[in-house]
Amino acid sequence: QTARGGAQVISPSKWARPAGEGSMQLHLVRLSKHTTTWTKGYARAVGYDLYSTYDYILPPMEKAFVKTDIQIALPSGCYGRLAPHSGLAAKYFIDVGAGVIAEDYRGNVGVLLFDFGKVRSQKG
Repeated sequence: QTARGGAQVISPSKWARPAGEGSMQLHLVRLSKHTTTWTKGYARAVGYDLYSTYDYILPPMEKAFVKTDIQIALPSGCYGRLAPHSGLAAKYFIDVGAGVIAEDYRGNVGVLLFDFGKVRSQKG
């Protein structure tokens, strides 16, 4: 079975379940063996830090659509939000665009990044 965008739909029994407070759970799946594990910056962080599986070069004043190789299943009635990381925004002028993940989206989560800085940015 495939989802919007042609990504494979993963069986709920194979979803990784990060521990969380309350009754709502966020389900995440690695789509490749090279996927970097999502993390929380600190115990009470309100979101997860996501990482690119691939190397990208983001020239100044350009944009890139960066794949994470992560599939997310959101709780009913919720949406996901991709937000800029304060350190990247402040130090390198990297911003996130089109940051909404629909409740029913099951494809590879990608992040649209904009480089508003004057120096070339790249992963690694």
